[in-house]
Formats: sequence, C-alpha cells, structure tokens
Amino acid sequence: MDTTLHDPLVGQLLDGRYRVDARIAVGGMATVYRALDTRLDRVLALKVMHSALVTDEVFVERFIREAKSVARLDHPNVVSVYDQGSDGTYVFLAMEYVEGCTLRDVLRERGALQPRVALDVLEPILAALGAAHRAGLVHRDMKPENVLIGEDGRVKVADFGLVRPVDGHTSTTTDSVLGTVSYLAPEQIEHGTADPRTDLYACGVLLYEMLTGDKPRTGGTPAQVLYQHLHQDMPAPSAVVPGLAEQLDRLVARAAARDPADRPEDAAALLSETRTLRSLLTDAQLDAAPPQAREDPQRGAEHRTSVLPRTGSAAPVEHTSRLTVPPDDGTPERPRSTGRYRRGPRWSVLVALGAVLVVLLGVGVWYINSGQFTRTPAVLDMTEREARTTLTDAGLDVRVERGHSVTVERGRVIESDPGPGDRVRGNATVTVVVSKGPDVVKVPDLSGTPLSNAKARLRSDGLKAGLVKREFDAETKQGSVIRTKPDAGARKRPGSAIALTVSKGREINVPDVVGEDRGEAREALEDAGLKVRVARKKVFSEEDEGSVAKQSPGEGSTVAKGDTVTLTVSKGQDMVPVPDVDGQSTEEAERTLEDAGFTVEVNKLFFGEEVFNQAPEAGEEAARGSEVTIWVR
Repeated sequence: MDTTLHDPLVGQLLDGRYRVDARIAVGGMATVYRALDTRLDRVLALKVMHSALVTDEVFVERFIREAKSVARLDHPNVVSVYDQGSDGTYVFLAMEYVEGCTLRDVLRERGALQPRVALDVLEPILAALGAAHRAGLVHRDMKPENVLIGEDGRVKVADFGLVRPVDGHTSTTTDSVLGTVSYLAPEQIEHGTADPRTDLYACGVLLYEMLTGDKPRTGGTPAQVLYQHLHQDMPAPSAVVPGLAEQLDRLVARAAARDPADRPEDAAALLSETRTLRSLLTDAQLDAAPPQAREDPQRGAEHRTSVLPRTGSAAPVEHTSRLTVPPDDGTPERPRSTGRYRRGPRWSVLVALGAVLVVLLGVGVWYINSGQFTRTPAVLDMTEREARTTLTDAGLDVRVERGHSVTVERGRVIESDPGPGDRVRGNATVTVVVSKGPDVVKVPDLSGTPLSNAKARLRSDGLKAGLVKREFDAETKQGSVIRTKPDAGARKRPGSAIALTVSKGREINVPDVVGEDRGEAREALEDAGLKVRVARKKVFSEEDEGSVAKQSPGEGSTVAKGDTVTLTVSKGQDMVPVPDVDGQSTEEAERTLEDAGFTVEVNKLFFGEEVFNQAPEAGEEAARGSEVTIWVR
C-alpha cells in the first residue's frame, strides 16, 4: 500500500513555494519528500524535521547552522542545499534531488563489488569529504544510506551531520541502530569527539563492505559492535575474498585504524593514496569478481566491468574494453561460392597486390592512430631507480624533479606527468617528482633576541610564534628571548608554532614606602627601577595626611624592572565627635558608641549598670575606630 496517501504533508505547499509531491524516505530525525519549487519550476528534495524535534531549540539552531555551512560547499559530489525555512511547525531544508538509489540499495542487490567498482564509488566520496574537511566540516555519519548514486552514475554524499541525535543513532529500532554504530570510529564511541579522521574510519568500513558484501563488525546488540570497534583491529577483506589484492587490505587498514594518528590526516590525503593504489593494480586485480557478488539481473557478470556508469567519477580511470564473441546458435555456416570458372594467374596477382595494399594501408592507419603512441606505465611510489628503469624499458625519456611530501617516503615517486595510463608518443619525456621527504624547517637560535625581532625571524623562516611565557633571568636582557620550545636546531614542519620564554630581567623586591611622604616614596621606587602611579582617590588612614596610606604591590613583592607600583595617599584620620552616653545603661552606651564608629572599653565599679563617666569626654573629636572608655556603677 502506498503510505504517502496517509502523509498529511503530501499535496501541501510549504512556505508558499514548495509543493510536496511524494514521500521518498523516513529517518529517525526527518522525512524526505520529492517536491517542486513552483517559483523556479524545478524538482528538488525537501527534508522536513520531525515535529517532535521542533520544540528542541538547541537542535533546531544546530540544524539551521550546519545547513548554512553545507550550503557553502560547492562540489559536484556533494548534495547541494538550496534553501532552509519553516512553515508553521515544519522546519525544512530544500536540497538537490538525485534520481537514482543509495549505495545501500546497490549492496543489497549486488552483494560484494569488484575492486574497480568499489574504488569508483570510494573516490568521489573522498573527494566530497575532502571539500568538506577543507571547509572545516566533519560529516560524522558516513554510511551507505548517505551515499546517493544517480541514474547517470554520479556519486553524491548527503547528510553532513545535519539531523542526527547527540548519541549518533538514527532510530530507536535495533536494526537502524546497528546500521549506524557499524561505522562509528573508536574516538566517537569513547570520547564523543570527531575530526576529519573520524570520517576516514567510516570510509574504511564502507570499502570493506563493498569488497566483501558484509560489515566487518557483527553482533546481536549495539554494545557488542561498539566493543569490537574499541578492542579489535579492522579485519582484512582478503580473509573473506581470497585472492583480493593485498594493497586493498592495506588501504582498508590504513583508513580504519583504531588510533586516529595512524590514519591519513583528511579525506584529500586518503584520496591521493587511493589513486596511487589504483595505479599499481593490474586490470585482473581490479576486475576480479568476488564470490559474494550476485548476478546483475540485466546482464551476466562476464559481460560487465562495473555496476555503475563512469559518469561523474571523482578520478576517471580508463576501463579496458571487452569484446563479446557472438554465441554459437547451431546454424550451419553458409557455404561459400567457388565460382563457375577458375581464375587465371593475372587475377591472382591483382588479388595479391590488393591484399598487400590493404595491409599497408591498415598498418599506416594503425601507426598514425595508435602505433606511434604508448601509455605511460605507473611509477608512483617506486624508487627513483625503479621508475627510471620502468619508463626507459617502455621507450620513454625521463626527467626527474624533486619535491617535498608528508605522505611519500624520501626517494620514492610522488607523481608523474603525464600520469599513469596517459596516452603519449613512444619517444615522449615523462617527468617524475621524487620525494625529498617532509618539508622541514630548523628552529633558529633566538637566545638574547628581542621578542619583536624573534617573531619576525620565525616568520621569515616559515614558522610562527606560539605561546609567550615570561620569567625572571638576570643574565638575559629584559624583553629578550631566553629559550624556545622546541630547542634551537629542532626540525619542524613549516607553519609550526614555536613557544618562546622571554626574560623579565632581574628580580626587584618592592621597598616599603607606607607612611612616607608621597614625594619621598616616589623617589625611592624610581631609584629601584620601578614606575609609580598615584591613585586619584585618597583614603582615611592612621598615616599622616599627604603620606602614603598603602601601596600595591606591597612590601617584599617580587617584580621586574619597569613594573608599576600604585600609591594611595592618606587623608589622615577620620575624626568624629564622641557621643554623650552619661546616664545610659551599659548595653545602650556600647551600642551608641559602636554605631558612631568607636570601640568600647567598660570599667565596672561594684555591680552597677549605669554610665557615670567616659573618656574622651562627650563632644570631643576622636579618630574613627579609636577606643572610648566608660565607667559604670
């Protein structure tokens, strides 16, 4: 039964623009519909968030924020985001509509894929992720359901983390959860973190599944699958598909290494390694049919080299053509007529001459079109000597250039021009670039160099200043570099940050100037090599008016030459009149005097409770906070 008949959105016009025509798919966070943009008259996909999630403001904000980020991606292998909007309780994305199927559909129908086909799918996936990684985006949920394959063969990646819950599940059903956890990287499970290398782990799992037809991790519960991610290395596809090229095992292991540090740094780096690997595989290795593959219902396996058209592949690799021999249907061959008369010698000579001319003409055409050309052999990752021998044996001249590479070992070929498999003349020159290893810069000796000059030196050497820490050093001039981290002479990649420790000069103990005249205090501090600042506001204190009431930093503090000490000047003592408490009870007198800002000393005679004398006397002025003595009888 067509469930779209019961979907309330089908037939509606969202945002006065998008007519919802049919439901395509339902996920844990959103439903996807085929719709028509009535303003631009184009078919697109509408991804509508489930109404239960619309009330979660944090989720909606993240949905919109990440939608805007993905909309900035302009790549042929990324599903484009055209618009984002809302209509009542519906929050939606308007996206490119891809007519075709998902990689999950292909795997479900075909089982395992030939290595050539698996690489044809993997390369555009990596190209799409590479563009996202350069833009600072991490997909975080790569799986076959998010890989779309158009009817023209173009591979596109969808759902860049836009609508997935915090725990990474896409549904509450067991099968759906297992389908997601199968592609989670250990760091996602253990720490909840994700970076470009997290996407590479999922791509390694995808490649394993394409090559073998099954997921590498199996278990009855999500917990069992998660345990295997954390504690077991990725199995080799060749253990399931005998005879599979060992280079493919290494590629899967490299992409899906448990430790992120053992994976390439991002999808662009893995794409480069994948292309290099492809150039090293033979046609027989690329077209090997895995035993787990199921027959294409439209054509036999012996007559196909790919389950996908080549259109839109991220890295075109030329397929070898295969000739199909016409089947023997049992029809007897028609006998050839021998003619009524025997041909004479002259006719035979003419036939022979004609045959020779045809052969010569064929040879000439062959030479013009193909004979003078050859294809450059693959020399990537070979040593320089191996590359020279391979190209020379193919009749080609060799020119060697050298360049830096982070991923290719020193002395091995990084790239060739023309590239592997390119059609060139038989005497052409092939330029090979041989790795000099990583481009490294030696950390300069900056000891004693002023900080500004040290930063300029680092920039000129291709490095940059990192954290600047200061410490006292009597032997190094104030403001100059004491040492670097790493030390001078260490080798670092260009752009690396170098931490600097800068001298604060010799230590100075701040002298005590509290109680001194303001002018004398300034002179003492400046003689010690310090700067002086006088606070604008004066305060009451026990110190004489005009002298220093307090200082900051205080006496004995350790500072550097040129540091500032702030002085606060005294207004003298705060003098207030002493209230008259004669005749009051002891309790009442104490309260009155304390409220006026004094402390109280009580002298009792016998067991009396009435004040009969006080000092200072009532009406006299005394410093606020000073003591007043009362006598009680």
